[in-house]
Amino acid sequence: MQKYAPWKYWLIITVFVGALMGAAPNITTVPSWWPASFSQPLNLGLDLKGGIHLVIDVDIEKVIEQQVSDNINTIRRTLREEKIRYKKLDSNATQVSVILKKAEDMRQAKRLLGQVVLGYDVEEIDENTLVFTIAESETKEIKSYAIEQTIEVIRRRVDALGTTEPVIMRQGERRVLVQIPGYEDSARAKAIIGQTAQLDFKLVDEKGDLDSALAGRIPAGSMIAYFADGRPILLKKRTELSGKDVTMARITIDSQSNQPAVSLKFNNQGGRKFDRLTKENVKKRFAILLEGVVQSAPVIQERISGGTAQITGSFTPQDAQNLAIVLRAGALPAPIKVVEERSIGPSLGQDSIDQGLNSIIYGFIAVLIFMVVYYRLFGLFANVALAFNIVLIAAAMSMIGATLTLPGIAGIVLTIGMAVDANVLIFERIREELHNGKTPLSAIDGGYDKAFSTIMDANITTLIAAIVLFQFGSGPIKGFAVTLSVGILASMFTAIVVTRAMTYLAYRNKKKLESLSI
Repeated sequence: MQKYAPWKYWLIITVFVGALMGAAPNITTVPSWWPASFSQPLNLGLDLKGGIHLVIDVDIEKVIEQQVSDNINTIRRTLREEKIRYKKLDSNATQVSVILKKAEDMRQAKRLLGQVVLGYDVEEIDENTLVFTIAESETKEIKSYAIEQTIEVIRRRVDALGTTEPVIMRQGERRVLVQIPGYEDSARAKAIIGQTAQLDFKLVDEKGDLDSALAGRIPAGSMIAYFADGRPILLKKRTELSGKDVTMARITIDSQSNQPAVSLKFNNQGGRKFDRLTKENVKKRFAILLEGVVQSAPVIQERISGGTAQITGSFTPQDAQNLAIVLRAGALPAPIKVVEERSIGPSLGQDSIDQGLNSIIYGFIAVLIFMVVYYRLFGLFANVALAFNIVLIAAAMSMIGATLTLPGIAGIVLTIGMAVDANVLIFERIREELHNGKTPLSAIDGGYDKAFSTIMDANITTLIAAIVLFQFGSGPIKGFAVTLSVGILASMFTAIVVTRAMTYLAYRNKKKLESLSI
């Protein structure tokens, strides 16, 4: 028998100790001195732990429309800086039209605007009119970015709920899948996730007549908005600050009304804007709008240079906390709508856990009995390696932060069969070598050496399939792919290295061995 290198035993011992440390938090309570990287219990998926399943549709057409509309401000500023006069600026879902006062300004305007309005096709309709149409490539990029930004904002909002291992992923061209294991308050989750959190600061139109505006004669550059109680107010259309300028939001108590409020802190740019706004408009009113509804419209008593503000209104403590969460997480790039909702109770999850664990236990016991009966001592070696394999899978998934799902349990059951399959190939090869007249020790070496390439080929092809499933599959398929991948790597180690080490220890001192217990 070939000599087994001592370093291989140290490798097995090291891996075994590490696996026990990693798997321990899933079995029992660990002491405080336990290493942090080994102290995390295995995360359970939605189908095992219960929770909320949402499918969200993103109104990406609104993103395109807003992007096109925003370019009007860029065009207006550029034309004014270059003193090019225009009659009208207008936009629709995909186009911005510019009507100049003088035809001789067309060439200069087209050149200047072509440099600042990027991603648009420019067309001259007549000698005074330019039309900018958003390009198809730009549209695709904006839509893709909108979905990615929506996922990121939703992730930050869900994390603020205090949950662990949420599944938030793209589904198709305009939908997002959200799964929150262990969270049962679906109403609050939908309220926080679905709130666009569009925060705007606008000046109140002090000179305009509100009654005339309500009658349909709205002054140019103004708009009608409403408080939460339905009271109307006339505002300037221009947004002075927005939620993009907010870096921090937290719940506080308003000193005047003693009611819950939300304090805001602006970034550097937002702080400068707010400083200028309050400096230039002392004794004037400005309104704070959330989702288009006026929350408050205080009078600017003095210049505010600290870069902070406060939103007051008829907030309950829960409302104020939810608002602070969504403002900290940032505004969604577009309105969203929940098109599918499912709540999975913890009792169903516990039933799934029990059934899954039973399938693992029954399958494990059946394999143990078969291996010992059919391969005797070598079957016992395989059983020890199989137990090590399961501990190794649990430890690896716990340490990498993977989530165990019901399909993942199916992957573990499949791994048990695959782990034994490698040993079956080796043991049958050893029997074949014995039938060919080899000595028992030579048959052991020949069995392991000749079965190695077959085992590698079979496991590598399966591992490739698991990687493809993980890359292109959805949540449940990913759970299956993760456990299958970890199980394949663990089974290759235990079947090839661990069982050979036990075989060497059992037969290394028997020079005149006449038979094997196989």
